Amino acid sequence: MSVIYILWLRELKKYLRSKPQIVASLGTPLMYLGVLGFGLGPVFRRAGEGSYLQFVAPGVIGMTVLFTAMFSGIAMLWDRQFGFLKETLVAPVSRMQIMVGRTLGGATVAVIQGTLILVICLIAGFRPHSWLAIPVAFLFVVLIAIVFAALGTGIGSIIQDMQGFQLVMNFLVMPIFFLSGALFPLANLGVAMSVITRLDPLSYGVDGLRGALINNWHFSLAFDVALLAAIGAIFLSAGAYLFSRIEA
Repeated sequence: MSVIYILWLRELKKYLRSKPQIVASLGTPLMYLGVLGFGLGPVFRRAGEGSYLQFVAPGVIGMTVLFTAMFSGIAMLWDRQFGFLKETLVAPVSRMQIMVGRTLGGATVAVIQGTLILVICLIAGFRPHSWLAIPVAFLFVVLIAIVFAALGTGIGSIIQDMQGFQLVMNFLVMPIFFLSGALFPLANLGVAMSVITRLDPLSYGVDGLRGALINNWHFSLAFDVALLAAIGAIFLSAGAYLFSRIEA
């Protein structure tokens, strides 16, 4: 059996066994969806922008996938602490296979979390402009998950303790989320802000989700997909290199 499949299945089983954590991990997205989606709705309507719930729901889905995928790298630290990582590294398989297996496992968990939030958004009143757009939105969920699962695994390869990983995650995750346009439109920003948002990989994922679900594009479908695929390939390659430097 392929080591990629074994590691993917291991991450999925760990997720499915942690039912309380699944429920708890939905708390932050639900808070953003409820407080911002309904709380800022009147302000958004007065500005002539329509329903804020419709606008923010794709951003909340992207946020959920980002958080879950990035924090999947924490599993690397647990495996390092309890010796499973050493057993994996001394196995007669390539480090690239191990890296891909772990990344796909974390990405799969993130996709499931994103799908759960999409269902909750639908229950809360969000409606896509076309139900045929759901598969396109799912494509962007998968791309976001792979990009940030690879980044999280790469960072987890070089961080030695949980405290260091939490500091790095807090330094990266919140700015990536807030600068992605998940909570505000990317149009008509200042020059400096426009440059910063374009450097944020999540901007293209959120734009893809928002464009697919409510037909509100800032860039374009082809551009978002191509850029996310390229970034994912870069992060996977960099993560594989960092993972290969771990000593067994």
